[in-house]
Amino acid sequence: MTNWDACPAVERTPGKVSGAWVFAGTRVPLSALYENLAGGATVDEFVAWFPGVDAQQVRSVLEHEARALRAAPSR
Repeated sequence: MTNWDACPAVERTPGKVSGAWVFAGTRVPLSALYENLAGGATVDEFVAWFPGVDAQQVRSVLEHEARALRAAPSR
């Protein structure tokens, strides 16, 4: 599981979107990004569909996730 505490592009507040990790300054959950990318959306489309989220935030989230995956122990 990724430790999102170290990613400045996201935030989590109890009571805000049920405590889910969201893009900082928005109510857009990270799960929306992954669901849309899995469905074939591009980053540019995602940013257009979710006002308040910018491409740099998305890049930051994806880079943070990639670093976490590289650091994860092999099974």
